[in-house]
Amino acid sequence: MSIAIVDVNGWQNVLDLKSGKKRTEDTPLIRLVRQVLDRHPYPGDTDLRSNTWVTDTALDMLEQYNPQLVFLSYAQQYFAARYTRLPDIAWDAMIDEIFSEIERFVRQSGFTPIIIGNGDMITIEGWIDLTKLDGAAVCTSCSTRYAGLYNASRRDLEYVHNLQQVERVVSKAEFIREFDGSQEDVRHLPEYLVVAKAGYCFKTPAVPQPVMMPARNEVVPIYTELGKITDITGICEHIRACGGNRKIALIVLEGIGIKHFRLPYQECDNRLKWFCYEPGVAQYLAISCGKHQLFQYPAGYRQSVEADINTDYPFSGKFEEMPAGTLGEKFVGKSIAIGNRSMFMHTVAGVDISIECFARNLNNLGCLAVIHKRKVGQRFL
Repeated sequence: MSIAIVDVNGWQNVLDLKSGKKRTEDTPLIRLVRQVLDRHPYPGDTDLRSNTWVTDTALDMLEQYNPQLVFLSYAQQYFAARYTRLPDIAWDAMIDEIFSEIERFVRQSGFTPIIIGNGDMITIEGWIDLTKLDGAAVCTSCSTRYAGLYNASRRDLEYVHNLQQVERVVSKAEFIREFDGSQEDVRHLPEYLVVAKAGYCFKTPAVPQPVMMPARNEVVPIYTELGKITDITGICEHIRACGGNRKIALIVLEGIGIKHFRLPYQECDNRLKWFCYEPGVAQYLAISCGKHQLFQYPAGYRQSVEADINTDYPFSGKFEEMPAGTLGEKFVGKSIAIGNRSMFMHTVAGVDISIECFARNLNNLGCLAVIHKRKVGQRFL
């Protein structure tokens, strides 16, 4: 059992993470997390104080819980630039502020940082309209270069194959062969995956239209003084190899790539063959689990087909279960995750305690904390 604590403007509920039902537990650990939530209300995804909230909350949790591993995600700049046209001077000031927050966290915590920018943003050059197909096109708010097709007609396939802005169209069978999938991987894959050329964004029903999009980030920047990391899937093992001797902070910077990275960096592969990760579930899982994650919740995944009012994990978005083999799950010491990317911290990090914004489509609903079952009820003070 894992405990979820939802805080909405100071009003808190303790719930079972899997079922969403109310719980009555009141352990020292639950009380500690509730107090931290009460001290740090979330300001909102695009609020300039959002990244400061990550640092403040993380430093508070360090003092209260004394972990050896911290997973942080700073995402305010990603949301601000994605949906609003920012002058260069405003963007530069925002990036300066992010790196100032990181410096503050590292200086006050004494943790050894591994900092990764998960990819540059670019202005959208044009749109690919998939709103008038006979079948259904699915493109989530986290993905703009990949769209899934379902029940596509011959006319639909001819249409997408002939679009000059489309890089490739890949059938389910082709995708499984290309990336060594198995029949167990079929369930979540779209019938066809349509891949846009760099700079082009899919227009599909029910998805907000951004003004910026992730670039085709084949490599991303990573800062570390602990050795060479050449692929995003190597970060997890790198931390496990040296984490026993020092306290490590893995810090993910959303919407920042090589162009705007303010620290000395190594180039780190962010792709498998032709598939480049966008900021989203697959990229975070590849970082946390140490292996490529193209099948669990793939691009173009049509969640609505399987959605049900009785589905488990009602606070966890598309996740039907907590991922296995994550960084926090394998880490032997205490661990926490703090971030302003909703639903990601408690799912992909696998740590003892996570605190994240509780927001949907940029609507601020408060904070969500999760205490995973191996720590619930244990005395640690």
